[in-house]
Amino acid sequence: MSNSTARVSTDRPTRYGKQLASHFSAKIDAHWDPETETGRCVFERKNTRGTLDLAVEPNILLLNVEADSESIESVEHVVARHLVGFGKKDDLKVEFTRADGTPGVYFSVADLPPERR
Repeated sequence: MSNSTARVSTDRPTRYGKQLASHFSAKIDAHWDPETETGRCVFERKNTRGTLDLAVEPNILLLNVEADSESIESVEHVVARHLVGFGKKDDLKVEFTRADGTPGVYFSVADLPPERR
C-alpha cells in the first residue's frame, strides 16, 4: 500500500471536512464524527480503491490517503478535485506528498473546468 498526505490551509477546516465526507457518502462508505472532527471515506470503485482519513487541525484540513500503487493517484485526484470545487471561493489548494517524499497530485481552482470556476 502507498500513503500520501495533504495539509490544506483554510479558515474553515471543519466545514470542508464535513462537506467532503457528506458528499462522498452518497456513493461510498463515508462518515464524519463532529466530536473528534475526523472522518473516513472508503473508495471501492474499479480504478479508485483506497481510503481517505480526514482530521482537523487549527486552520488545516489534514488528508491522508492509503491506496495501492495503481489507485493512489486516482484517489488523490478525486479527493482534491471535489475539495477544491467546494472551496473555490476560498481558493483552496490541495498538494499531496507521498510517504516516500515524491509529489502526488496538486490541484487548485485553475485546474477546475471553466464552467466550475
